[in-house]
Order: sequence, then structure tokens, then C-alpha cells
Amino acid sequence: MTVLLALDSSTESMALALITPAERLLHEGEGGAKASAQMVPAALALLARAGLGLADVDAIAYGQGPGAFTGLRTACAVAQGLALGAGKPVLAIDSLMQVAEDARQQAAAAGTALGERVWVAMDARMNEIYAAAYGWQDGRWQALAAPALYSAESLNARWADASSLPPTAVAGSALAVFGAALQTRAASRWPESRSRAAALAELSQQAWDAGALRDAAEAMPVYVRDKVAFTTAERLAARAAS
Repeated sequence: MTVLLALDSSTESMALALITPAERLLHEGEGGAKASAQMVPAALALLARAGLGLADVDAIAYGQGPGAFTGLRTACAVAQGLALGAGKPVLAIDSLMQVAEDARQQAAAAGTALGERVWVAMDARMNEIYAAAYGWQDGRWQALAAPALYSAESLNARWADASSLPPTAVAGSALAVFGAALQTRAASRWPESRSRAAALAELSQQAWDAGALRDAAEAMPVYVRDKVAFTTAERLAARAAS
């Protein structure tokens, strides 16, 4: 009779899910700076809707990244604080895998399939892309290529290499931001998110089933890069070049 609470603010939206034996309750709201103020009240409201308290939760899942730096720290800190206070373990969820799961749910609703390799490409700002490859097998996702930072050119080059896991589907915000600069060829494109909360709920359940529990003290974000923004000189040089 497992109860899981899941939190994510790795993008410009905030997604929460409460998984109980009876139902899955979802909440989606604004991310960014607002997530730090709204995440705890939203999580407690989900628990209240289910007639549960934090003591009833078996584990707390959080979106570990990569993604927006502030959002990653918010979800990690809230999950860690709640878990430490309640004596619960945590589950770290790959934030790019959430995008793959969201695309899978969209494809299933449309009566189609994504194929054997789904690449997620998310806008990382600064003219860069967070990308990773995943495969759906035996009812769960497997990571085929770990999250990394790419330029559009380097990601295109990887996809063009037949020996380097070219995509059968591509999902994520970079499709809209970079447009035709991302050469997905015959791969289907899934640029929009349907429900990050529903995807988070599914991945949290998969992580629990796989026994991927860790001590709350070990909860850490995954940043992939350590640079948040261009310097003033870099911004001026980019404007001059454009």
C-alpha cells in the first residue's frame, strides 16, 4: 500500500504528484521563483485532499535535473527537508526522462508509438541544449545516453551518425526554440508538454518499484553544467556576431 509524494520544478512550470493505492493526484503551477513559495503549500494540499499526512508517505521523489538551476535547488531542498523531518527516503527522478514519459503518454493517447530511441532535447538557454536518449522496454524506461550539454550543431552531428543512437522520436522544448536548426530527419517531433505531473507520477512509481531509494541526506541536484549565464562581455560579443 505505497504512498509517494513527488516534486519537480526543473522547468518554468512546477509539477507535483501524490501516488496512493487508490488514485494519483496531480498539481501543476508556475515554476521559477514562485515554486519556492508555493511548493510546500501545494504538497500539503495534495496530502489533505487524499486525507493523508506526511507520516503516511513512504518516499518523496524529486526532479534531480538537469534543468533550471533555481528550480532544481528548490525541489531538492523541499524534498530533502520534508524527508529528513519525517524520516523518509527519497527517489531521484531524471528530469529529462520526464519529458520522454510525457511524450510516451501523448503518443499512447494518439494511438501511436515513439519507436526504439527517444531523444529529449530541452532548451538550456545560452544557445545550448540539455539532451539525453531513452528506450522503453518491459514497461519502464532505460537510459541509453546520459544527460549532457550540446550545441545544436553537435547534437545534429550525433544524430547523423548511424552508430550513435539516432532518434526515432525527439521530444522537448528545444524543438520549438531551435526550430529547423535541429535536424531530426524522419524522427517524430513532440515539442509540447501534456502533463509533467502525470509523467512525474509514473516515473516515481517506476523508481519505487525498482528499489531506487536513497537516504534524504544524499539528495543532490544534477546540473550538467556550472555556468548560469553569459558575462556582459559575452553578451556584447554575441550581439555583435549576430
